Amino acid sequence: MHARIVRGAVRSAALAAAVTGTLSWAPTATAQSAEPTPSASTALTEIPAPDAGSVAITKKDPAGDPLAGASFLLLDTAGKEAGRGKTDAQGKLTFPDLAPGVYRLKETSSGSPLHAVVADQDVIVTPGVTAHLTITDPFKAAQVVWKAKDDKTGKLLPGSTVNIGSGDKTLLTLTTGPKGTASGELPVASRKTEFWVKQIKAPEGYDLYKPSKTFTAGPGAPITETVTNAKTTTTPKPDPSDKPTDTPSTPADKPSEGDSGGSKPAPTGTSTPDADSSPVPAADPGDDATPKDPAGSLAHTGADATPWIIGGAGLLVAVGIGTVVATRRRTAAEHEQDDNGETS
Repeated sequence: MHARIVRGAVRSAALAAAVTGTLSWAPTATAQSAEPTPSASTALTEIPAPDAGSVAITKKDPAGDPLAGASFLLLDTAGKEAGRGKTDAQGKLTFPDLAPGVYRLKETSSGSPLHAVVADQDVIVTPGVTAHLTITDPFKAAQVVWKAKDDKTGKLLPGSTVNIGSGDKTLLTLTTGPKGTASGELPVASRKTEFWVKQIKAPEGYDLYKPSKTFTAGPGAPITETVTNAKTTTTPKPDPSDKPTDTPSTPADKPSEGDSGGSKPAPTGTSTPDADSSPVPAADPGDDATPKDPAGSLAHTGADATPWIIGGAGLLVAVGIGTVVATRRRTAAEHEQDDNGETS
């Protein structure tokens, strides 16, 4: 009986010893599995983190002065915003901590009413390097309106072409349309720029305006200028029917048909000598010299002898009449004497 009790006690002691040994090991195994393995720790330290880059902007105007308040937007290759900001009083702006790659820089506002924005541009960011950019905003173009007018009526004229420039460069060419006006943008290089304008083609029916005009324009300023043109003067064509007629001048001295003395013809009291001609003395009938042609008359053709022929004929008629009268008187006297003789 005692042997059975001893055997049972031994079995209980062995079972208790086995249970005790299992419980004491389990916590130790659990604690060891919670720690990171050496291989995992080594793998994390072998992947290096990329170095960041940055973009630094300096903003200026054409004169080299800094421009504050210019707004910029930076986009990555996916079009997502990577940064935005405005330039400070020195015209500077920086985009830090950028992952290496290509970015798109956009200027959304110049911050000045006199300046325009620049076009978009790409920026490459490299690890650990700052990309420096100097951006110059141009002045805004002047808005030019050009007119051509009639110098008398003020009517607007189409078809007038002008060149506008500064110095020795032509910057803009404008031609007035149907309403007599033209407009365009004139590049401005400073806050006050002097320009010249010259007309190179006049409106149809008008003379070219040859002098050059000058004017001054500032950034973004509206400018209106005018060129006046005079109508082209035309010389009327001569009418073929209007031909000058050469009329022989009338001699100043005409013979009188009642002059029976045979002397030179008596001048007519109503005739007026030509102001541009000199008086011509009447020729003596007994003189063999040929009478001179009156000034301004046609060439001698024989027609000027007609007055002398008429005068001679008149003289002969007068002599004949006188002869007839004398004969009749003589006949009457003879008859009277015969009558007296018969009576006595």
